[in-house]
Amino acid sequence: MTEPSGSRNPAADPAARGRTTIADAVVVKIAGMAAREVDGVHALGGGLARTVGAVRDRVPGGRASITRGVKVEVGERQSAVDLELVVEYGVPIADVAGSVRENVVEAVERMTGLEVVEVNIAVDDVHLPEDDDEEAPEGRVR
Repeated sequence: MTEPSGSRNPAADPAARGRTTIADAVVVKIAGMAAREVDGVHALGGGLARTVGAVRDRVPGGRASITRGVKVEVGERQSAVDLELVVEYGVPIADVAGSVRENVVEAVERMTGLEVVEVNIAVDDVHLPEDDDEEAPEGRVR
């Protein structure tokens, strides 16, 4: 039996041949970058991870970790994202969380084709303006 000329055989479609897998690390990086793009997000990560990361960032040649504060579960067609945020003082936390969710879902789904089933956000801290002064290491000589 011949197929009608208007329909396509899915097996003949080159895009349907083979499998594409996306590593968890890929989704972690995409989600981390998307979360950091939102106004009001000071940093990702909480508690000990941020403290250790801050020390590592100050080491010559060190750089901020994009993956700090981001955990994901990736399946064949879906993903779930957990984020730990530090927000700027004075911003509406619910609004920041909503914007982070939207940005993460849009970025992950657009770049990977995976459906994001949930983005869980834990706000672990609020960054105060005077915290910038405390973070600067003081030397004995000025």
